[in-house]
Amino acid sequence: MTGLERQVALVTGGGRGIGAAVVRELARAGMRVALTGRTGPQVQAVAVEVGGVALTGDVSDGSVVRSWVEETEARLGPIDLLVNNAGVAGAAEPFWEHEPQDWWRVFEVNVLGAFLCCHAVAPLMVRRRAGRIVNVTSGAAYIRDLPENARDTSYPPSKAALTRFTERLADELLEHGVFAFAVAPGVVRSRMTSELPAGTPWTPPEAPARLVRGLAEGKADALSGRYLHAEHDADLDALAARSAEITRDDLNALRLRRSP
Repeated sequence: MTGLERQVALVTGGGRGIGAAVVRELARAGMRVALTGRTGPQVQAVAVEVGGVALTGDVSDGSVVRSWVEETEARLGPIDLLVNNAGVAGAAEPFWEHEPQDWWRVFEVNVLGAFLCCHAVAPLMVRRRAGRIVNVTSGAAYIRDLPENARDTSYPPSKAALTRFTERLADELLEHGVFAFAVAPGVVRSRMTSELPAGTPWTPPEAPARLVRGLAEGKADALSGRYLHAEHDADLDALAARSAEITRDDLNALRLRRSP
């Protein structure tokens, strides 16, 4: 028994890559899963595989997001876990050589999309005083020396914004019994990372999914609002045991360190 049997998860960007791996892991744990994506056949294939609900559309469209939430709760029940995994890579550089809307589109998906899902789901969780939200961020939010094809001006800032949004979201939700986490999956082989150098330190593809499952099980609620990495923070039991220290020293968070 996992404690997740018959619980309900909504996973955006669940038709391939990290999102599909998360969907499969949650389904194996006994959760009932609805998954979203823009490519219908991919989403449908994963949904059929896990006995889930396939939902298609654009995560940056508020009316579409609300319809996803309504259909999920109507068909599966109240949402216990929201995983905001939908994301797009950065626009081509240099940024002054492409249309502003191409740059802004990265924020529309990576930040606005997560916000809209949280905005639709959080009130329902607050009303029930239960629920968890996982926003999939990236080490690009704080790492300065990124691979050449990731040094754009849109993707890293979008993930930094999502990470800080998650921290503020967690602070607002905590008194209502709802928890939120920013999870960096590491560098997993996918279509988005296909152009990275051969020597890239790849993250095992199962690592992000296992971390999300552990968070769904409530193993790290004391760390709500913190930035967690699929490899470095994989042992949630050990990490949770250090929650007082992490809170006291303000670890696992984006912070400015000034020179003396």
